[in-house]
Amino acid sequence: MSRVELGIGLPTSGRGVSPEGIAQVAEGAERIGLGAVWTFDRLLRPTVPIAMGGPGGPVMDPPESFGTVYDPLEALTYVAARTARIRLGTSVLDTLFQNPVILARRLATLDRLSGGRLLAGLGQGWMSQEFEAAGVPMARRGAGFEEHVTAMRAVWGPDPVRFEGRFYRIPESEIGPKPVRQDGPEVLIGAAAPAALDRAARLGTGLCTVVFEWDVLRQTIDTFRRTAEAAGHDPSRLPVVVQVNGDVTAKPLDERAPLTGSPEQVAGDLATLDELDVRHVLWMSDVEPAEQLRLLERVLALG
Repeated sequence: MSRVELGIGLPTSGRGVSPEGIAQVAEGAERIGLGAVWTFDRLLRPTVPIAMGGPGGPVMDPPESFGTVYDPLEALTYVAARTARIRLGTSVLDTLFQNPVILARRLATLDRLSGGRLLAGLGQGWMSQEFEAAGVPMARRGAGFEEHVTAMRAVWGPDPVRFEGRFYRIPESEIGPKPVRQDGPEVLIGAAAPAALDRAARLGTGLCTVVFEWDVLRQTIDTFRRTAEAAGHDPSRLPVVVQVNGDVTAKPLDERAPLTGSPEQVAGDLATLDELDVRHVLWMSDVEPAEQLRLLERVLALG
């Protein structure tokens, strides 16, 4: 039996998105025993081609679903009220578009309202049009993102809170609510590039990374854990979450990416995640949600 928890992305984007549809998937995921449901962050859909994933990425028309995306934290707060046990994750939340005090309070509020079920997946954003709309320079990525995370951790810490940084300053204050856990909610940083992996490892957070090839995933996780250990952190205490941008399918696939294909094929892949000590795997799928839940229930039975 695999130790890896399974999760599913909620249907929070696209023209057909609805509150009831979101709730049905969340409730169904909890009923069949999935570990978490997930949302993602998107401010807008540009009307011109964009470099997917950031500068240097393939240029293409942005997906139509980018035009309607429910706010990830409001959607999870709604789901928290409709569920009791399943964890609530963001993969990922674009932190730089919000002030760290405001975002830290929003995350802590969701964590409190859900009884400590939050998995705070954080990223720094990549689409230039979103930075323009948010009034934040893209140059703030990197050092600015690291400082943002550090400032939020200060907000989650004991009062009085005080923070002095290059980009953000918090006068000595009492700021609440505090998260359920004394050391803050479980934080994951979305990372794949060397600089981002180094940043997550030094900060001592968990890692959320997308899988495309097994060899690349192994190298990514190994780099993250070695760097975290060198920075003085116990890598065994830093969770690794893997995101699959693909589908579990009713029929086997002759050619497939890791963790895609039939339930039997996917269940076999979970052994590799066990070897890598991955804690959780989630699917951001284009398949109709009810069908994806049915197939994931089959994976659970096989795993």
